[in-house]
Amino acid sequence: MSDRGIDFAVVTLFPEMFGALTDWGVTGRAYRQGLWHLSLHNPRDHATDRHGSVDDRPYGGGPGMVMTAPVLDAALTEARQALGGACTVVAATPQGEPFSTAVAAELLCCDRVAIVAGRYEGMDERFLQRSVDREISLGDYVVSGGELPAMLMMDAMIRQLPDALGHEASAVEESFVDGLLDWPHYTRPEVYEGVAVPAVLLSGDHSAIASWRRAQAVRRTLDRRPDLLDKNALGTDDLEILKDWKLD
Repeated sequence: MSDRGIDFAVVTLFPEMFGALTDWGVTGRAYRQGLWHLSLHNPRDHATDRHGSVDDRPYGGGPGMVMTAPVLDAALTEARQALGGACTVVAATPQGEPFSTAVAAELLCCDRVAIVAGRYEGMDERFLQRSVDREISLGDYVVSGGELPAMLMMDAMIRQLPDALGHEASAVEESFVDGLLDWPHYTRPEVYEGVAVPAVLLSGDHSAIASWRRAQAVRRTLDRRPDLLDKNALGTDDLEILKDWKLD
């Protein structure tokens, strides 16, 4: 990652949506600090007919419309120029590889990332094959366009930037960073609706607290997302922790 953070260029029919990232919360603060940069490129600016068309009927028939390769390529060329040339091009598509914290970290290392947010029934396959480096999916569901997936990917990357969260340990301790779900969190009041904060969290014993949190993360992952453990096998220490906390 370069000293100037990460540069994004997004190809989108709805550039105004990205104010959600530049204007608010953690990402907005990081943007104002110059930790990341953004340029937006509308395919409609490259339409060649008087209607500003960016889509057409699919060959072979069927419902919906397909975004055309020429306008997408023209907008992506503009995005590449804004990024200064070489960049990694990502398209948010249902058929892409699953997004994860690890994928976010990989993309963050690229320094310059162009994201194509499609609309309608999809994008011409020739554009995807010719111009896109990675297709990425946010999950097994369909949304109205690629803008929300693009923003989610960007948010996940921006959070990993040094100084973005204001506490260097925050990003390290989040869910999925080590392949596990997060442990339960508690704050004041100490007792709420008859349920007390676990005593270990009030003990001041940092070693015991760390052990309890690890046990809770392992147990929660086993219960709720055992698929995550396929690539992150539990070690002997984790099994001992489960026994110590009687969570096995």
